[in-house]
Amino acid sequence: MSLKLRLFLAFWAALWHLGLPAILLYLRKRAKKDPLYSQHLGERFGRYPTPMPGAVWVHAVSLGELRSAVPMIRALLDRGERVVVTQFTPAGRRETETVFAEEIANGTLQAVWIPIETSWAYRRFFKAYQPEYGLVMEIEIWPRMVMAAKRARVPLFMCNAQYPTKSMAKDAKAFGLRSEVMTHYAGAFVKSDLQRDRFASVGVKNIHVTGELRFDQPVPAHLPPAGQKARDWLGASDRTVVTLASTVEGEDALYVDTMRQMARQTPKPLFVYVPRRPELFSSIGDMLENEGFSVLRRSEGLPEDLTLDDWGPSPNTPDILLGDSLGEMYFYLSMADRAVVGGGFRPQGAHNIIEPLAMKKPVITGPQTWTIEYPFEEAKAAGVARTANDATDLAQALSGGFSPSVEQIDSFFAAHAGGTQKFLNALPEALQNAR
Repeated sequence: MSLKLRLFLAFWAALWHLGLPAILLYLRKRAKKDPLYSQHLGERFGRYPTPMPGAVWVHAVSLGELRSAVPMIRALLDRGERVVVTQFTPAGRRETETVFAEEIANGTLQAVWIPIETSWAYRRFFKAYQPEYGLVMEIEIWPRMVMAAKRARVPLFMCNAQYPTKSMAKDAKAFGLRSEVMTHYAGAFVKSDLQRDRFASVGVKNIHVTGELRFDQPVPAHLPPAGQKARDWLGASDRTVVTLASTVEGEDALYVDTMRQMARQTPKPLFVYVPRRPELFSSIGDMLENEGFSVLRRSEGLPEDLTLDDWGPSPNTPDILLGDSLGEMYFYLSMADRAVVGGGFRPQGAHNIIEPLAMKKPVITGPQTWTIEYPFEEAKAAGVARTANDATDLAQALSGGFSPSVEQIDSFFAAHAGGTQKFLNALPEALQNAR
């Protein structure tokens, strides 16, 4: 370990200890909108009421990471492993508790908060779970977590990992500290050959190319037919339907402009607007109504149980169906002719395009695709995904200027599936190398 990393870790420890009051205030503030933030508070400090020694540890910080981990976790459970899933956000924890309700009930899986970044909190975590090994989804570089795992002799791997161009450039300007922390992982399971080369270039060892786990995500069987039913029920069977998926703050004005341009068409399209952050559901619905759109909120206008035969009388077709629910993205996507994935019109970058492609929907996002280099570049080359530069460009693409076939999407999807089995095949060698 270099001197600069030792000094940084000392600074990092002081920062977290001095900042504990601010962390508690942050959790309290977030709990006003989502009470789960302040529940099970002891877990944030490494206190776990029902230890499960020998479990496989999977860290999926939030909802997106958890969804990518689901097929892998299922495969581990099928092999007889017990699993502890750590998270930071309520959305991820709720999804874990929903998807793995049976496993939680029978004691083969636990969903808990990740400890705060202190050595003593992680010491308690490792004492409670004594993980066989750990898998950190995507690219979560928390220095104390990595170093505490190494000290506890728990092999900790980056999993489903990628090292985006912007992250590499940023790390190079920051004294290479984050890159050096990555070299203390036991290894990495990465998405592509390009990502393998990037991680290797900063000194990461024991790298295995296993593809993208999200291609193996299971689709809840009841959601696609419910989406088709909803389309007919809303009177949109002969209209263009566009799903705006995982929209983020700062993009709404562009989407409003796009929807206004497309509203000149006859018949008018139906838009399905799905914000990424649940705490913004209500305010975004209000904003869209204030912009003059007729909005039907999923929570108010559709039955809570989408499998019901009778949904009641059909409403007047709204301009927008607001997707103010969690865990139903495949329902919203299955309604669409085309999908837009949020984040790409902001510097923070675009979100997952795999879910729309799983529903055989052409997918468009903004120009900031550095966060999803794989598989976006491959999808773009295959002609099943593209970017738009502004509202006019987006409106033209959504109005028929971008129409890949279902066969093209099927072919692309088949070529990139199988990440779970590739991970399982690579795991024994990775563990042997780490030990």
